Amino acid sequence: MKTLKEYAIITCGVVLLAIGLHFFLIPAELAAGGAMGISMLIGHYVTSLDIGLLMLLVNIALFVIAFVALGVGFGTKTIYASLGLSALVWLLERLLPLHEPLTSDLLVAALMGTAISGAGMGVIFNQGASSGGTDILAKIINKYTHLDIGKSLLVTDAVITLLAASVFGLEKGLYALLAVIFNGSVVDYTVQGLNVAMQVFIMTSRPDAIARFIMDQLERGVTLFRAQGGYSGRELNVIYTVLNRREFVSLKNFIMQEDPKAFVTVSHAHEVLGEGFRAMGST
Repeated sequence: MKTLKEYAIITCGVVLLAIGLHFFLIPAELAAGGAMGISMLIGHYVTSLDIGLLMLLVNIALFVIAFVALGVGFGTKTIYASLGLSALVWLLERLLPLHEPLTSDLLVAALMGTAISGAGMGVIFNQGASSGGTDILAKIINKYTHLDIGKSLLVTDAVITLLAASVFGLEKGLYALLAVIFNGSVVDYTVQGLNVAMQVFIMTSRPDAIARFIMDQLERGVTLFRAQGGYSGRELNVIYTVLNRREFVSLKNFIMQEDPKAFVTVSHAHEVLGEGFRAMGST
């Protein structure tokens, strides 16, 4: 069931990514890195093949290179996402062909395409997969040059956008580079937003009831410890727990009824590893 849920979420990410590419970036000729950028460059000269089909061929070629250079180290989720993306883009080209871009404004196309596709990539990355493409090249560069993965990815995508500038014109190349830069921020924001949790400290006179509610009703762990008020010198009962947003709302309502004078502080935890959340070994 967990595996099925992961693939369903990856599929949603692939759909978002394909929409951003098909409706905005590809028709505007913004080759913003990745297998899509490589395919657009090839498609400029090999006009008889759809971009989706070229993406499929590029991804297959990259996987073959990866298996030779890196060994069989790629998970089935990445293969599923990358090949599924290629197939979906090809299907959209067949079912909903665009004879001209939805917008003639390159900035709008770059921002909208990157916002949608970047969100899709964030969803895919959050499940421990990737969309393939230049991620593979970045890992190969990292292995043989020890350049960081992030920098390696930026290098590969920058090379593609420079080539795009020579093929589609300097203006479109610069907008493609803008899309590459913006894409990283969108992916990071999406991943952080999906993983965000509420880190809660509660100072209360009713620690037993509140702790029992968290453990029994919300099925989350708690840490109990004693503190001393710096001004009053009184002993305080402090509860620490980590919850998702929905659970925190339930806890807040319970505290308001159980101990309206409780002192509660809340902060965002952008990544939580351990029981009840993401497994320690996950990526």
